[in-house]
Amino acid sequence: MMESKKEKIKNFDPNSYAADDSNIFGLPFSAEESDVVLIPVPWEVTVSYSTGTASGAILDASKQVDLFSLSVPNAWKKGICMTEIPADIAKKSKALRKKSEKYLDELFSGKVSEKGNDILKEINKECDKLNEKLKEQCGYWLDRNKVVGLVGGDHSTPLGFIQALSERHESFSILQIDAHADLRNAYEGFAYSHASIMYNAKQIKQVSNLVQVGIRDLCEAEYKIIGKSRDHIITFYNEFIMNQKMEGNHWKNITDTIINHLGDKVYISFDIDGLDPKYCPNTGTPVPGGLEFGEAVYLIRKVAESGRTIIGFDLNEVAPGKDEWDANVGARMLFEMCNWAALSQK
Repeated sequence: MMESKKEKIKNFDPNSYAADDSNIFGLPFSAEESDVVLIPVPWEVTVSYSTGTASGAILDASKQVDLFSLSVPNAWKKGICMTEIPADIAKKSKALRKKSEKYLDELFSGKVSEKGNDILKEINKECDKLNEKLKEQCGYWLDRNKVVGLVGGDHSTPLGFIQALSERHESFSILQIDAHADLRNAYEGFAYSHASIMYNAKQIKQVSNLVQVGIRDLCEAEYKIIGKSRDHIITFYNEFIMNQKMEGNHWKNITDTIINHLGDKVYISFDIDGLDPKYCPNTGTPVPGGLEFGEAVYLIRKVAESGRTIIGFDLNEVAPGKDEWDANVGARMLFEMCNWAALSQK
């Protein structure tokens, strides 16, 4: 006889070690029983610099995360489950990445051949298929009243998820924590580049506005897009944040200002390079500066405590490296995001 969720909570020891065959964070819950369902997407076809985000190392690192939280001691009881890592997506990503590198070599040399253009068309087509697949998969769990979190992979992966949310909510804000603006139109020719995710997301009419935090690496064209967007894109540049802090302003006040720009419903898109690179030295495109780990958690917590609903989230660009430090940080940030998103539900 299968244990009920209530029985699992009663019989589970949160102080014990995580079994090898347990789900994420060592928890015993199925997706059907969990308030939070995580969808892994091992996809990094369009990355511009280094790879490694599709390794799935967060799942392994999560087994070392203690479940007790000073802020929300029993949050784990709501249930978190990661669905099976899709081997077909990982295999497709690996094959297309090899083709992507051949195309990029031609692009950087200044002359793209007919074969190179065919590769680009194939990649754009396959990325479109991935978006449709994730839109359907995320929609399945959203319709079952789950809080859905997407775990990349590179930062191109959330678009299908955001599209699924747009079919279920009339209006919502995106809170983007990132080193990069990601507002490039088809960067390097890739329609769904990791550097184009917010350009693509802002085309969705249900996205009422985009609030960016920690941005410190962008091109002039992106800066002009932000400048012309009026209230549709509000960017808290890293330079502004650092100047405010150096001049005596508290992170609480800055956080309050950020949150005041968000609507009642919020989608959080977290590129791990939004943190100081001491927390993520192996991410694809690390940039000096960025948020402290505690500052990012505080911001997410305050969104939840403000009365807003976190309708979904993603965590991307976590590449473990040889010492798996990045995966350790990523797993702990993911745990915080799961807990606060679940607690934000009305």
